[in-house]
Amino acid sequence: MSETRERSVAHSGFTLVREYPVPVEAVWAAFAEEEQRKQWFGTSDDWMSGEWQHDFRVGGRDVAEGEFHGGPVSRYEAVYTDIVENERIITSYDMWIDGTHISTSVASFELEEVDGGTRFTHAEHGIHLDGIDTGAQREEGTIELLDRLGAHLQS
Repeated sequence: MSETRERSVAHSGFTLVREYPVPVEAVWAAFAEEEQRKQWFGTSDDWMSGEWQHDFRVGGRDVAEGEFHGGPVSRYEAVYTDIVENERIITSYDMWIDGTHISTSVASFELEEVDGGTRFTHAEHGIHLDGIDTGAQREEGTIELLDRLGAHLQS
């Protein structure tokens, strides 16, 4: 990254709600169990995996690093700040592209039993740095992840 890049901070927030036709416990397991989490979050046909860590506990740290289509290296590092089994997960996470810090976010994942399954609510507030990343891009990426989670839960 060039030292002449203009420095900036942009704030964004979004909330996404999905209803998955499976019990709350199944959605919970997709986050809590490392092999399940890796299936929908850490691997895909267009992703070449790098470093991976999964430490699902308050104070635990997750890392997912890799390349999309041979492009730049993306790195996600999260710390779990609150976990209430089958109810909620709260994280603080940072994102990097090719070693450049692009954002810091706080995200909550809430699970609620509803007729026919689970209502899943993802709320996020992000701080996007130096114009490299935007809230719209983050929301788009999160929509893709929640779609992958839904496909995983139905498989």
